[in-house]
This record gives sequence, structure tokens and C-alpha cells, in this order.
Amino acid sequence: MKNQPDMDMKRVPDSYQLLIHLKQGCRIQVGALGQFSFEAGYYIYTGSAKRNLSARLARHCRKNKPLRWHIDYLTSQANAEVIETKTFSGDECQLNQACKGAVMAPGFGASDCNNGCGTHLKFMGKRRP
Repeated sequence: MKNQPDMDMKRVPDSYQLLIHLKQGCRIQVGALGQFSFEAGYYIYTGSAKRNLSARLARHCRKNKPLRWHIDYLTSQANAEVIETKTFSGDECQLNQACKGAVMAPGFGASDCNNGCGTHLKFMGKRRP
């Protein structure tokens, strides 16, 4: 997860990425999106918050929380751990599209995406990126 050169670093951060380690594979019902199988390994989730970014990140790192967003269904799993957070200034879709990885759950985190991302969660493999 490297800082993207196209992001405007002078603005207040409003986009973020979570590096999540899933210790063992599992099958999860992700709200109304459906049920998906997630392999053990590392995932990068890209999101944004127009305000209270630090509170959003703290929430994502907690296990016990109401399941509101797609990412909550993954991060609340006992075998999932958010091991790193990074913040950026700029468009979350641009940041997401610059991140290469496999799609494990089409539509995950992309309900309001109009930029053709397809997902905002990418599987990065078994080794930490």
C-alpha cells in the first residue's frame, strides 16, 4: 500500500485504505449483497469519509459494532484483523483503481460507486503487500 502520486496531499484526508489480514478462509453473508467465500490472506479495502475520518477508522478496527457497511461484516469476524490504515486526500475510486488485486466479492463497498470500480475490496494474496 504505497501513497498514490496523483493524490493531493495538501488537502485534508478524506479517503482511506485498510489492510486486513484474514487468518483463515470463511464464508460470510454480507448484508443484502449476498454470501461470499473469502480466502485466508490479505485484503485492501478503500473507502471515504467526508467528516470524522478518525472515528470511521476507529470503528472499522472494532470487533463489536452494528453491521452497517459491507466492510463491517468482514472486520467483525473473529479471524479478521485490520493491521494497517492509511489516509489520503483525493478520490476514493481513483485510489481503489490504482490498487491491483483479485475481486472476491463483486459490489463489496461499491454500492454508491459510479466510476465502474466493481468492488472496493481487493484480495492481495497470502503474503503481506
